[in-house]
This record gives sequence, C-alpha cells and structure tokens, in this order.
Amino acid sequence: MIGIIDYGMGNLHSVHKGFEKVGAQVEIITRPDQIADSEKIVLPGVGAFRDAIDTLHQKDLVEPILQFIREGKWFLGICLGLQLLFDKSYEDGEYEGLGVIPGEVVRFDFTGRPDEGELKIPHMGWNALAIKHRAPIYQNIEDGTYVYFVHSYYVAPVDESVIATTTEHGVPFVSSIWRDNVMATQFHPEKSQQLGLQMLKNFAAL
Repeated sequence: MIGIIDYGMGNLHSVHKGFEKVGAQVEIITRPDQIADSEKIVLPGVGAFRDAIDTLHQKDLVEPILQFIREGKWFLGICLGLQLLFDKSYEDGEYEGLGVIPGEVVRFDFTGRPDEGELKIPHMGWNALAIKHRAPIYQNIEDGTYVYFVHSYYVAPVDESVIATTTEHGVPFVSSIWRDNVMATQFHPEKSQQLGLQMLKNFAAL
C-alpha cells in the first residue's frame, strides 16, 4: 500500500488518480500513526515552504516521516515535497526543512541578464530532463523526456551525487534527486501524461 500524505498543501487528487491509473493501491494519510503502516510514502505539495513545514509540525508528521525514511522504506517527494527534504528554504524568509538532504532551496534570479525578459518566473510548463543517475523511477524513461513544471524555487544540494536529473531554465537546475530509498522530483509526474504515469508505475512496482 502506498500512503499519500495529506497535510493540506498537496495536489492530492491528481496524485491519487495517477497511481490508481497505473493499478497501484493507495490511501490518503492524515494521521502520524498511519505512516509506519505504509509500504511506501508519497509527499506531494504545492504552495509556500513556510506553511508546509509549519503544518507538518502541527500535525506531528515530521518525526514519523523521518523515521520511515531512516528505516529504508521507499519515499517519493513531488514538487514542494522535494524542497521540504532539504535543510532550509529562502522562500519569503529563511525556514528550516526536514534536513534529509543537505542543501538549500533558492529562487531563480535572472536580474540584469540580457535575456531577463525571456525567462519567466515561475518556471511553468513542459521542459526536458537530462538524466544524470538513473533513479528507479526512470526505468523505461528516455533521456530528454519532457515533464510538467510549476515552480519559482529549486533545490541546490551540497552533494552532487544525489542529483538524478537536471533541466535548463536560464541555468541548469536540479529537477530530481535520488539517494538510497529517497527519490523526489521538482516536476509533477502525475501531470506529465503517459511518461509521468510510467514513473509512478515504476515507483509502485519497487
């Protein structure tokens, strides 16, 4: 059973439907005690980093999530669910994250560049993945596959070995990470049509 964590910040419906489309058994998790009972966990999310980490703490979900990861069970973060894994974010201030992956969450900044007017923030729409390390979710996924993004901030890991894919938007940025049992994407596989659904299927099959 795949548990999708509901903390009021997620695109829960589309993620749930995406896994159902590929035949996976999923349930929505709202309580800390449900996390340990799941075989795999998905942490989705859209919105502000500060609100998300505050809500995870208020709902007592932080320690169960960290314990789940420490036990080596498969974890997938999506969009904000990727950013929350890092040490801190500079979105509208400075806020501590879950500290699973060393590094920071920073904003795109094209100020003063000749192409500043051409580079939109947020980065929204379809863009290509350059696969650096073939994480388990990228089985049967070709290098250069297009996926769907909506974000103004991106992650900057300290250890580059965790980088699974990069994508170009004015600069090359980290579009997904993989370390041991933890995978997370800046893009939305559930909104990335058939190839995105293939990624969800790959995760469900682990």
